[in-house]
Amino acid sequence: MNNLLNDLKQKMGKAIEVLKGDLTTIRTGRATPSIVEHIVINAYGGTQRLKVMELCTIAAPDHQTLVLTPFDQSIIGEIAKGIQEANVGLNPSIDGTVIRISIPPLSQERRGEFVKLMHAKLEGGRIMIRQIRHEAMADIRRKFLAKEMAEDEKSRLEKQIQELTDEMIAEIGVLGEHKEKELLQI
Repeated sequence: MNNLLNDLKQKMGKAIEVLKGDLTTIRTGRATPSIVEHIVINAYGGTQRLKVMELCTIAAPDHQTLVLTPFDQSIIGEIAKGIQEANVGLNPSIDGTVIRISIPPLSQERRGEFVKLMHAKLEGGRIMIRQIRHEAMADIRRKFLAKEMAEDEKSRLEKQIQELTDEMIAEIGVLGEHKEKELLQI
């Protein structure tokens, strides 16, 4: 039954990692490479579709600017054009051999929209965790009904699963509080 708990921890951990990745896509008004690294660019005359992070290094010298240095200078214009066309509210400008992106500060209204979006993503994470718990509980009931485990073992496992679920839900709450602080910080 330890395998069941280990599998459960692993599945819930993966759900948390997915949620963390999802939360990094929400802009906070601060320059971070995650804002642009997954934008897909039609490079080399449209013959290849590559992510920005595959085409250049991304640095944030300060909290309002991103600097992209392409590995291949011949596609610098295509990278800038692709970021512009991605409709993420960014205006890249070519400065010699680098692309500079100035991150505009978020308005209070826009911050509120991002907080709502963040809460929706957090609820999605909680739903994933509860679904994993539900599947584990159903598996335990099935084993109990098939007489593969005793009632006291069933109760103990259900309690441990609920404790793990509560732990993961609390971790999601902490992630949310941290992200909300970032979003509301001016």
